[in-house]
Amino acid sequence: MLRLPAVAGRFYPSDPAELTALVRQYTQSDPERKPVAVKACLVPHAGYIYSGHVAGAVFSRIAFAQKAIILGVRHFPRGEPMAILTSGAWRTPLGDAPIDEALAKSIAAECPLLREDRVAHSAEHSLEVQLPFLQVLAPGFAFVPVAVGTVRFEDLARVGETLARVLVGAPGALLLTTSDLNHYENDETTRVKDRKAIDKLLALDARGLYDTCRNEDISMCGLGPAVAMLTALRALNARKAELVRYATSGDVSGDTSAVVGYAGMIFT
Repeated sequence: MLRLPAVAGRFYPSDPAELTALVRQYTQSDPERKPVAVKACLVPHAGYIYSGHVAGAVFSRIAFAQKAIILGVRHFPRGEPMAILTSGAWRTPLGDAPIDEALAKSIAAECPLLREDRVAHSAEHSLEVQLPFLQVLAPGFAFVPVAVGTVRFEDLARVGETLARVLVGAPGALLLTTSDLNHYENDETTRVKDRKAIDKLLALDARGLYDTCRNEDISMCGLGPAVAMLTALRALNARKAELVRYATSGDVSGDTSAVVGYAGMIFT
């Protein structure tokens, strides 16, 4: 299956040269700081104008391997609540990004909760907007697309445990997780709520993140993917989490009355 771009020209430029230049701009790195190998990262997925600089700050810190599992959000109520694709490619203005069939099939075989479903992926932007960064920074990479809704904690934990088992056999593969943080409250409120979620992410506390977002009404759209990621990281003996950059949409738009929060993090 060839999955065609759904948000090119809206969330990011449709012109290849313009898109490449923008990715390069967002990922300019400090020459004194060498890229590091990481087990996972968390990046936002809004339009590049709002959150591209946050994602770019993370990607500029990473020493990329040639395999990635992109754990994204299921924003739309279509298709399976937990969806994977195990073959084909995704097209962006920069070309076709192939699915790593062997890695995808091993994940699907280990976790029956993940159902093969192209409908859930057809219009989902959270995974798509990551691909141009990888196409520029890690040419030749292959990936596995997984879209996860926020469902029962126990199901999310099972997905995370599966990913950990598979990643043990795929050393160097990046678990690229995407989420925006609190949505459409004022900037001051959003920063307070986001800090509570970020503290749980820094503590690698999957249950704490899930409960905090639910109890504190934090509208973190990628809560499901983040819980699965943290569960996997615990099983993989991750030791450290780092907040690379934080921002809200108000930093760009100037409108602080209703913002979205964005965090960029790495996990080693």
